[in-house]
Amino acid sequence: MVACAQAGVKYYELPIAYDALTVVINKQNDFVDYLTVAELKKMWEPAAQGKITSWKQIRDSFPDVPLKLAGAGARFRHLRLLHRGRRRQGQVLARRLHQASEDDNVLVQGVASDQDALAFFGVAYYEENKDRLKLVPIDDGNNANGKGPVLPEYNNILEGTYQPLARPIFIYVSLKSANKPEVQGFVDFYMSNGAALSKEVGYIALPDRAYELGQTRFQKRVAGSVFGGGAQVGVSIEDLLQKEK
Repeated sequence: MVACAQAGVKYYELPIAYDALTVVINKQNDFVDYLTVAELKKMWEPAAQGKITSWKQIRDSFPDVPLKLAGAGARFRHLRLLHRGRRRQGQVLARRLHQASEDDNVLVQGVASDQDALAFFGVAYYEENKDRLKLVPIDDGNNANGKGPVLPEYNNILEGTYQPLARPIFIYVSLKSANKPEVQGFVDFYMSNGAALSKEVGYIALPDRAYELGQTRFQKRVAGSVFGGGAQVGVSIEDLLQKEK
């Protein structure tokens, strides 16, 4: 947004789907009832490397057993819940993992077979393997969502209460290109098929009303962002679009 403003580039922002990360543990884990964002940070930040090795170090009431973290490799090195707005080019921001893989099947197997393990991946992949894993509710620590620990369930994600591990996904169209027939066709296809295709690739479809409002926004050529560059706690996409309308 800043770069576009500096370069004089104006654009239309169109919401397409939601994405969310799930935090999972072994089915036999009987002591983790929820985790806070601060506790996740304590686990995953680079400073934890070689120092945070036990669950008891995360919370005093947890047992003194090994903390074994599993997660995606290079593609998820930048964990936004740890360093909001401080992503640094070429620098690893997460600690090295007990088990790292780009294959979510490997992560599922790792957590399902180890009582001390914890991992994260997309919500759709948890749904495919929920009989083998245990989902962890997340508390933002400030009670900003008004609900305490929240699960990454469909309504919680759409209502913006599962934070900060959920985000809206957009496409952007420059004002200079918007009147080209092929660009208009591309936008029409995206907005008409966004719900079905989002589910197909593992994202979370928006309500039909959100797609309708987004399409209207483009047709009326309303430029800029109504989202402030991301999700807002407790506010849905259609609420923001409807308010603007």
